Amino acid sequence: MGYNSDEIRGVLVQVGEERLLLPNATVAEVLARVAVEPLEGAPDWLAGQIAWHGWHVPLVSFARLASLGEEAVQRNNRVVVLKALGNNEAMPYFALLTASFPQLASVARDSLLADASEEDLPRGVQMRVLLGDQSALLPDLEALERTIAEAMATVTVPA
Repeated sequence: MGYNSDEIRGVLVQVGEERLLLPNATVAEVLARVAVEPLEGAPDWLAGQIAWHGWHVPLVSFARLASLGEEAVQRNNRVVVLKALGNNEAMPYFALLTASFPQLASVARDSLLADASEEDLPRGVQMRVLLGDQSALLPDLEALERTIAEAMATVTVPA
C-alpha cells in the first residue's frame, strides 16, 4: 500500500472522556498489563514510572493532567510509550495511560479542521480538531514534556 502525502497518519488514544490524536511517528510501542512503580511526591497526574527497554519511563495520566476525567492505574490499562521530541537525554521517552487499545487513523490534510468552539483548551492541549463528525485533541507534546521533566525533578525516584 502506498503512502498518500495528503494524509496525516496518526494514532487515536482514549484519555478520560476525550481522544488524543498523536502523530504516528511519535509512538514507540503500545503495552498492556505493565507494572507501574509509584513515585513519592508526584503530582496526581504523574501515575508513576514503568521499566521499558532499560529505561525508567514516566507514566502520565493525561486525563488527570488536563482535567478530562479520572483514570485509575489498573492491571488492564494500556500504556502508549512515546518518543520525546525535546532532546532531553535524561527523558527520551514518556508514556500515556489509556483504558483501551489505540486506533490507527489516516486523516486527509484538508479534512483536519480546527474546532474553534472552545475558548479555553484543557491543560496540555494545543487544539481541538474535527475528524469527520467526531472531535479529538491535539496535545502540545513539547509543553507536556517540559511539564513532565519539571515534575520528575521534584519526585523521589526509587533506587
